[in-house]
Amino acid sequence: MPIAVLCEPTRFLQPKSHDDLCAARKEITKPFSRISDYYNMPRPEIIQKTSDHVKQLLSGNGAGHDWWHVHRVWRNALLIGRQEDVDLFVVELAALLHDIADWKFQGGDEKAGSRAAREWLMSVNVDETTISHVCEMVDDLSFKGAGVQTSMKTKEGMVVQDADRLDALGAVGIARAFAYGGYKGQEIHNPEISPTLHQSFEEYKNSRSTTINHFYEKLLLLRDLMNTETARRIAAHRHEFMVAYLNRFFLEADGKA
Repeated sequence: MPIAVLCEPTRFLQPKSHDDLCAARKEITKPFSRISDYYNMPRPEIIQKTSDHVKQLLSGNGAGHDWWHVHRVWRNALLIGRQEDVDLFVVELAALLHDIADWKFQGGDEKAGSRAAREWLMSVNVDETTISHVCEMVDDLSFKGAGVQTSMKTKEGMVVQDADRLDALGAVGIARAFAYGGYKGQEIHNPEISPTLHQSFEEYKNSRSTTINHFYEKLLLLRDLMNTETARRIAAHRHEFMVAYLNRFFLEADGKA
């Protein structure tokens, strides 16, 4: 029986020769080859697509959680990760997606980030094991109060958490703190309001303070919370810079400089 080849939606043609048959088969399999390529997308391409996606979503954020924050975290995560025995593919994905839907901008929804991360990773056909790992990291990464433990379960998580926390320190950390304080409508400094070491995430999430207090409620605590030696070394220098800044701030605020 001759082989029927589907060439158009409404019509079957019989190939007249072996060459015709090979050409017909080639045309039929083209779409399936493209699908196969998509399902086996190279890791560098997944990283690039994820980078492009996050940049499009977060560019222009004026609250210190913009694309360039993510870019710095991504870079630092690679810097730290190369010193550790970790899966850099997981590290890069988590660094890129850690702020894709931060609870601070999602009405306090703590799971918004991992949901958005999962949706994206599924769309580029990342395997379920990697998706689950990245989403767990996105859920656990954030600082949730001075009295709340936020230990990461894997070395990849420790690396990305350190990279994120480093961007809250030093000159960049100071700039980001005031950017976020302005977004929230907080006072810069009010000597009548004391810092609070929050003992629960709910307390931390719903607190109303000043930007200077934020240094004592979070930023100055981060140096001693780093997981890796590389991050601890970088954090020490950035911590010293913040202390020097605060000393100068209070001298000026008190009219002594």
